[in-house]
Amino acid sequence: MAKQILIKPVITEKADKLSGDRNQYTFVVNRNANKIEIRKAVAKMYNVEVKSVNTMVMPAKAKNRNTRRGMIKGRVSSFKKAVVTLADGESINFFSDL
Repeated sequence: MAKQILIKPVITEKADKLSGDRNQYTFVVNRNANKIEIRKAVAKMYNVEVKSVNTMVMPAKAKNRNTRRGMIKGRVSSFKKAVVTLADGESINFFSDL
């Protein structure tokens, strides 16, 4: 169940800063998942206590790329993102499996 709800963690500079300062971790989640399901999936997968969950749907964007043959127009599809706040003293290490 947790594998179907949590698609992947977001590893960016902003997400890294949030995890260090506010103990918040960001995930790309299934579009149909609600906050309760996301909370249970994170708690089960990483063995942590979740304090709160904030969700947002990121809109689709049009992207252009220049090549030798001309401009290629494309589109990045929309996705749902969840910012999970953990209880004090809890943390997630995404790179422990490497």
